[in-house]
Amino acid sequence: MNSSFLLRERSIPILGLSLLALLILLFPRVGHTWKVPEKLVYELSWTGVKVGTATQEISQQGETRRIVSTARSNDWLSLFFPVNDLVESTLSVTGAPFPGLTRQHRIRMKEGKRSRDRETIFDQDQKVAHYTDHLSGEKNDVPIAPLTFDAYASFYYVRHLPLEIGKRVTVQVFYGKEAEKLEVQVLRKEKIQTVLGKVNTIVIMPMVKSKGVFEGKGEVQIWLTDDERRIPVKAQTKVSVGSVTANLIGGTY
Repeated sequence: MNSSFLLRERSIPILGLSLLALLILLFPRVGHTWKVPEKLVYELSWTGVKVGTATQEISQQGETRRIVSTARSNDWLSLFFPVNDLVESTLSVTGAPFPGLTRQHRIRMKEGKRSRDRETIFDQDQKVAHYTDHLSGEKNDVPIAPLTFDAYASFYYVRHLPLEIGKRVTVQVFYGKEAEKLEVQVLRKEKIQTVLGKVNTIVIMPMVKSKGVFEGKGEVQIWLTDDERRIPVKAQTKVSVGSVTANLIGGTY
């Protein structure tokens, strides 16, 4: 999950659009009713300055679900650091808890002068993930445990689990070139102002392994509505200077 949306050349933290899209745009309704299709739209800012938007949608056709997430820099930031990210996951609905078993996951990112195009095919039956970097040509086969998700689908799965303040939950996740357990801490309850009005929320913190400019920071907090929908209304992460915030501004939920 090494996705920094920071201007490395000038050592100025601009915004982790990809990181935030990865961490916050992943939560459908909880309980026995799951809303599909669903769309979430976020405004992204760095220390109060608006820098872009992110969207995430989940849809279903037959026995296949699809998660599509995007991140875009706004006009002023695009002048010197354009960001255009697309992440897609395909899952099989049958034989697994919501949202299903990951079958394919692809990340296509353009951030400043950096580009990525990485794809993973999940063979859940043989318990192996086939990783390909379409730009470098690198390929790797990685053993995976049963019920291993891509990073996006993993959070849908987490939303299906009971969340108790002070407790932790874990999920098996494949990050690019390796598979491991992701731990999510359930921190506290908090009432905050949102696009939905003033709502009660549950604050969680995924214990991600930060790399690059995010190394040594690693603290990402996510505010979920404390109801059956568990909508992620806000997320915030510390960066080298200040913090990056994502606030829900619209969508269909």
